[in-house]
Amino acid sequence: MADVLTHVLAGYVIGSLVALRYDWARTPHVTMVMIGALSPDFKKIDHVITDGMVTSALGIPWGWTALHTTGGTIVVALLGSLLVAPGHRKRVIALIVIGAASHHVLDLLLVKGTGYTYPVLWPFVEYRPPAGGLYLSSDRWPALLTGTIAAVLWGVRRRYDRSPSSGYADPASRP
Repeated sequence: MADVLTHVLAGYVIGSLVALRYDWARTPHVTMVMIGALSPDFKKIDHVITDGMVTSALGIPWGWTALHTTGGTIVVALLGSLLVAPGHRKRVIALIVIGAASHHVLDLLLVKGTGYTYPVLWPFVEYRPPAGGLYLSSDRWPALLTGTIAAVLWGVRRRYDRSPSSGYADPASRP
């Protein structure tokens, strides 16, 4: 589970940096980046609903693995944007894609037995880039590192939200 936690914490870090940089970004926007960072792992639904179950139900070949690619990221971002009001869709798409991109970058750094990663750019190209070989998905240090950075950013955001110079002395009064 260190891998999933690392992805969510990395999404929080990136979303928090966006929130510190842009006045329009609030906590829900940080959450969108976190959801995006987790979205490529939606393919793990195959542990509950197997490819074979979907294939037999729909009568067409099916595989959840495509969700863990750039094409899957685009589909998830577009579908996710349909859950919000039309005026917010472009931002939601961008935030989900930013989060998912962080997921793919972290996955490209994994140690792989073959030395190559998955076809991250599918369906555009089948190319499997070389694995970064930086850490195993079971390593705990990436989660500890991103957790530490996330805790620092949480404190910074709390202090920023309460400072009179932020214009939002009371977090409940934020629009």
